Amino acid sequence: MRAPTLDLTLLRTLVAISDTGSVTAAAKRLAYTQSTVSMQLQRLEAQLSLILHEREGRRIRFTSEGERLLNHARRLLALNDEAWSDMQARQVTGDLTLGIPEDYASLLPSVFAYFNQLYPAVGLKVICGTSAHLVEQVKAKELDLALVTRQRNSPGGDVIRREPLLWAVGMHQQPLLSDPLPLALYSPGADVFREVAEQALQSAGRSWRVAYTSQSMAGLAPIVTAGLAIVVVTRSMLTPALRPLDESSGLPALPMIELALHRAPHRPSEPARRLGELIREQLAVPD
Repeated sequence: MRAPTLDLTLLRTLVAISDTGSVTAAAKRLAYTQSTVSMQLQRLEAQLSLILHEREGRRIRFTSEGERLLNHARRLLALNDEAWSDMQARQVTGDLTLGIPEDYASLLPSVFAYFNQLYPAVGLKVICGTSAHLVEQVKAKELDLALVTRQRNSPGGDVIRREPLLWAVGMHQQPLLSDPLPLALYSPGADVFREVAEQALQSAGRSWRVAYTSQSMAGLAPIVTAGLAIVVVTRSMLTPALRPLDESSGLPALPMIELALHRAPHRPSEPARRLGELIREQLAVPD
């Protein structure tokens, strides 16, 4: 009788939980939702008919069976990655330029690390900019790939994932939620978040004032965490310093946004094709 096969994807999730200490942190590392990480852990336990973990508040503590499996998982993943890298590294070479908004850089560290491990002979260059400008750079063949917020006036690209937009305030301090609402917004043209937020408030008959503008979340965060303004973010952009507002806040609901991968208008190079596949695989969120 042939022994069942362990799913390496589930093992990689198990290792990520161990390395980060929580489902939330593991989800961020893997660019999954928290529910996806939890379901994968449950699937692994169901396949083995074993309890692998216990919860201690928000932290995860592995049982003795979980610790034993972790040792096997690390060895299996290392062997898998070594085999893949050995077979692929000699075949894929060249230079590659990827464009991303600064706020999406946090989604990709594991992608970059894994890509470099698989294809060490590829020279990867990453350029940050606004979504609208990056799309124009791809069209002009200045970039091979660009992962951007899908623009209303220039949809294009392959949708990689959809995320809800949220109103957020500082974790410990927030402004009064009365009109005019103080907003921390992206600079005009930097992204669709500003346009979406203003349209939603206008439709709801709410007034607002722009308290702060910046090209990126790094610039907006200080005034938001200080409790001086409200910001619009995706779920993956939430940090421990930010708290999302729900419908009880009285603010209008915001729509979903789409992250799209744009490719230069020519046959993609092998490095570009491989990175595009890896981004799609790692960032995709099950519907």
